[in-house]
Amino acid sequence: MRVRPVFIAALFALVPVAQSAGLGASDLPATSSWYFHADFAAMRDSDAGRDLHGWLDREVFSEVREESGIDLAAEADRLTAFATEEDDIVFLLEGEISSATEDKLMAVAATADEFDSFAHRNRAYHYVRGDTHGDGDGKRIDIDLDDGAYFSFALEDKIVVTATRERMHELLDNRGRVRDRRAEQGALLVLSAERSLVQAGVQTESLAERSDGDDWDSSFLRNARQMAVLLADAGGKLAVEAQLVTVDAEKADALASIARGLIALQAFSDDEDTEPRVREVLKNTVVEVDDTVLKLTLEIDPALVVATLDD
Repeated sequence: MRVRPVFIAALFALVPVAQSAGLGASDLPATSSWYFHADFAAMRDSDAGRDLHGWLDREVFSEVREESGIDLAAEADRLTAFATEEDDIVFLLEGEISSATEDKLMAVAATADEFDSFAHRNRAYHYVRGDTHGDGDGKRIDIDLDDGAYFSFALEDKIVVTATRERMHELLDNRGRVRDRRAEQGALLVLSAERSLVQAGVQTESLAERSDGDDWDSSFLRNARQMAVLLADAGGKLAVEAQLVTVDAEKADALASIARGLIALQAFSDDEDTEPRVREVLKNTVVEVDDTVLKLTLEIDPALVVATLDD
């Protein structure tokens, strides 16, 4: 499925992950190659996340409003997406999705090159493929779905979008949850926290397949198996945790040395382009190694994050 990035958030929704700890490994299929989860409701209610949500509203949600008349800042509580090794992609937007939003999305879908409606155990879902040419509140909405996608509003407060009919049937049967839960051994790494805001992870092999051939990137990816990132509220600061699972303990130690060196070079540099606040963050960045796992943790002022994003 290839959709304009700005419209992905407007159309999609997935697994019900309302618990405070966010997304867990058991919420993903056994063959997941990547995942992404953002808790917009937690951002709105968090001192640490409020500035980040404001930035999303200005830079992402506002464009969706302008193009479609859909107010994601008000309606979206959580967005989750994942894909399996077979490119079985799923998106789910969770929140109080209004009937007006559903009507707009249906009107747009109906203008696609191919559109059809189905039912699975009395739950309606739809198929759309090709370009759409609909208007929302007098504003033009264009979506490119060359490979086609299935979507449904049948689950309460959720919009589910899948690449396959089989996955749609599974999610409709299980109220948005996957059946083939991931086993503990060899699991795709999922980091979680009590007040998590953003979670993401990837099997690096899938990144290597898309690499542009850059020598450093290729070398880096050859030494890693998985990567995961977590952004959480930590008493008004944004706590960042990143973990890299390497091919062996020696590679983890080597990459940790490189990371510490790069951080030190920047933290203690007299380069005038490096802000004092950034230096302080780097000085307080912790790099640890546990067998094959390289772990990096730091806390950041939310205002600094937003300023960096704006730059």
